[in-house]
Amino acid sequence: MGMRLVMEADGGSRGNPGPAGYGAVVMDAASGGVLAEAAEYIGVATNNVAEYRGLVAGLRAAYALDPGAQVRVRMDSKLVVEQMSGRWKIKHPDMKPLAAEAKAVFPAGQVTYEWIPRERNKHADRLANEAMDAGKRGEQWSARNSAAELGTSASASASASVSAGSAAAAAIPMEDEDETAPPAAGWGADLGTPTTLVLLRHGETPLTPQKRFSGTGDVSLSDTGRRQAAAAAALLGERGSVQAVVSSPLARARETAEAVAGRLGLDVRVEEALRETDFGAWEGLTFAEVQERHPDELAAWLKSAQAAPSGGGESFAAIARRVAVARDKLLARYAGKTVLVVSHVTPIKTLVRLALQAPPESMFRMELSAASLSAVAYYADGNASVRLLNDTSHLR
Repeated sequence: MGMRLVMEADGGSRGNPGPAGYGAVVMDAASGGVLAEAAEYIGVATNNVAEYRGLVAGLRAAYALDPGAQVRVRMDSKLVVEQMSGRWKIKHPDMKPLAAEAKAVFPAGQVTYEWIPRERNKHADRLANEAMDAGKRGEQWSARNSAAELGTSASASASASVSAGSAAAAAIPMEDEDETAPPAAGWGADLGTPTTLVLLRHGETPLTPQKRFSGTGDVSLSDTGRRQAAAAAALLGERGSVQAVVSSPLARARETAEAVAGRLGLDVRVEEALRETDFGAWEGLTFAEVQERHPDELAAWLKSAQAAPSGGGESFAAIARRVAVARDKLLARYAGKTVLVVSHVTPIKTLVRLALQAPPESMFRMELSAASLSAVAYYADGNASVRLLNDTSHLR
């Protein structure tokens, strides 16, 4: 089953013809989370050529995420939407090869088109304007420097709800508990049994109490961390609702997952995309040490989701893309089930952020303790309900 994606594209020309550029953004259809962005200054061109170039770039970005995806293209160009939908003929010689190029990206039947007003296409419009501004400066657009996502609201294709309840017992279903109720009061439709991801951060490692950046370094649990993993296993074993266990490949997560899986009599499935952030040159350093040694890079990282840690680390935007893909794979594989996902601070916060359709800077406003439990329920209509965040009651 392929991913369900929404792709929005826009193009502009300052002069028509004149200096032109395009922008495209690919989002997860269920959560609205941004999975990929593309933008480029293309020199002197017309508006229509820029629109088509944006369409092609966006479709290619979607194809790179999943060749089997179902893609809903949304654009404010009536011309492009009607021509690509087959209702209008393509007569202009500049349009024909671009339309053919767009049609060749995905097999027939995987792409549909929808016209939207300009005010609903702000993200792609901002990307196109960033590209044109960069071209004016003699530069190429860079995702690292883009502020388009921060400057626009998340896609309206999905909504999110935070349900009350501060304890895992209220948010993680019992083995025979009825989960068919709607995710929040007032939502009257019976959406069926949701797929629930129970999110468990791994237990402590020797680096955790020192508050050091701990990314892809493969450290093991400390004695405290092993006790925390056992406590989480006891609670989840008592609840009895977890039907599958999925873990990051890193040792601290796998050790935590194996403690729970052993209690439940389940196997652990490893998902590479659930690994922690690559913190590059910051690995093993405290925040104060990073601030002293890499002040400019740290300031940029705190300001923009596109900025990466020094030394080739990962940006929050890059992590969101891979985590969203992993989430969609889990939702397809375990539809209607309760799955324990053992991971790390950034991937878990990212899953919560995407469910809430919150901006990237919300990551800095979440607390996520070692061996804490969170939970998100995903419904058949694409809505997500955050049911629990950072519960540590089982550790007391």
